Amino acid sequence: METDCTTQNPPPLPAGTRLLHIGPHKTGTTSVQAALFAARDTMAAHGVDFPAHTRHPMEAALAACARPAMMGDTVPTEGHWRRLVEQVQATGTRTSVVSSEFFADAEGDETIARIVRELGGPGALAGGAEPGTPGRPHVLVTLRPPAKILPSQWQQYVQNGLRMGYEDWLDHMLRKPPYEKPTPSFWRRHRHDRLVERWAGVVGPERVTVVVVDDRDRGGLLRTFESLLALPAGLLKEVPEAANRSLTSAETEMLRRLNIEFRGHGLPDELYSALVRNGAVLRMKSSCAPGPDGHRIHTPRWALEEAAAVGAEAGARIGALGVRVVGDPSLLAEAPSGAHGQPGPPAPGIAPEVAAQALYGALAATAALPGAGTVRSVHRTSSRELLRVLGHRALRRMRRR
Repeated sequence: METDCTTQNPPPLPAGTRLLHIGPHKTGTTSVQAALFAARDTMAAHGVDFPAHTRHPMEAALAACARPAMMGDTVPTEGHWRRLVEQVQATGTRTSVVSSEFFADAEGDETIARIVRELGGPGALAGGAEPGTPGRPHVLVTLRPPAKILPSQWQQYVQNGLRMGYEDWLDHMLRKPPYEKPTPSFWRRHRHDRLVERWAGVVGPERVTVVVVDDRDRGGLLRTFESLLALPAGLLKEVPEAANRSLTSAETEMLRRLNIEFRGHGLPDELYSALVRNGAVLRMKSSCAPGPDGHRIHTPRWALEEAAAVGAEAGARIGALGVRVVGDPSLLAEAPSGAHGQPGPPAPGIAPEVAAQALYGALAATAALPGAGTVRSVHRTSSRELLRVLGHRALRRMRRR
C-alpha cells in the first residue's frame, strides 16, 4: 500500500490512463465535475480529454449500473451508456477522465467488470496489461467522514421524494438491521471500505487511488486531480454557480411534507421531476443563499458516534487493501463538533423570500410546458381533484413534447 497523509499532490498517472472517478455522493463530486467540464478545452491542450458532452453523464452511469433514474426523470437506456463508451474510446491513447458518483451504486463484480472493461479497453481488468498501457483504467474514490455525510445525504433523498423524517431515517440506517430501508443505496455508497474493496477486486489494488477529503483544505481535491492528470497547478477552478448546496432544515422539512401530500394525491412522478425538483427546489437553491448558520440539519449525538465508529473501521480496512491512499484515513472517523451533537432547535418557519422563489420556480416550470396557457373555470372543483387533473394534464403535455 502507498499512503501519503501529508499532501494532496500525488505523482501523476501514466500518460494514456483513463481515470474513472466513482464518487461516492457528497464527497465533492459536483464541484469536481463542474471544474473539469469548465476546463475541458484547456485540459485538452495539455493532453487530457474530458470526453462526456455534459458536466455529469448521470444517465450513462445509471444505465451501466442498472439503476433507476431519479424520481420522474428520463429513464436511462443502454443508448446513454453506449454513447459515453464511444466518446471515451474516441480519445484513443490520450489521457481521459470520466466522473459520476452513480458508478458507486454498481452492484456485483460483473457490473463493475463491464464498466471498467468497456471504458478502459484492452487489459482493463486485474491481471491484464502492465500499468501504464494506453487505455489502462485507474479508479479514483473520494471519501469524507460518514458522520458528515448523513444530513446532506438524507436531504438529497428528500429531494428525490423521501417522506421519512431525519431521526427515523437515522434509526433505520444505524439501528435496524439489515440497515437497507428505506434507502438501500446509502450503505452501498458509504460503507467506504466495502466500496473500495469491490472495485479493487476487479481492477486490482494497484489501479485504485483513494482520496480522503480534508474539509479544512477547500481547494485540496482539485489540486489532487491536477496532480493525477499532470495538469498545471491552478488550472482547475471552482465554479461557484455549479455549487450543489444542501437544503436547510426548514427547506427540507417543507419539501418532505410536500412529498407526503404529493404521494397522498397520487400525482405522476414526471410531474415531481419537472415542477418540484427541477422547478421549485432548483429555483430555491439557486436564488436563496442560507444565512451564516444556515439552520443546519442537526444530527443527534448517538448517530454521530455510531457513524464515526463505522468511519474508523472503514479507514483501518482501507489501509489494508493495498490501494494508494492520499490523505489521512483517520479523518473518516471525524464527526462534526459543537451544536451538531446537541438537540437541535425546531426547524424555523421558512422565510417568505424562500417560499416565494420556490413557488415561482414551480410556476415557471409549469409555464414552460406546451399548452400551458389553457385556462378553465375550477371554482367548483375540489382541491384533490384539481391537483389530480392538473398533474395528468402536465404529464400529457410533457409526453407530447
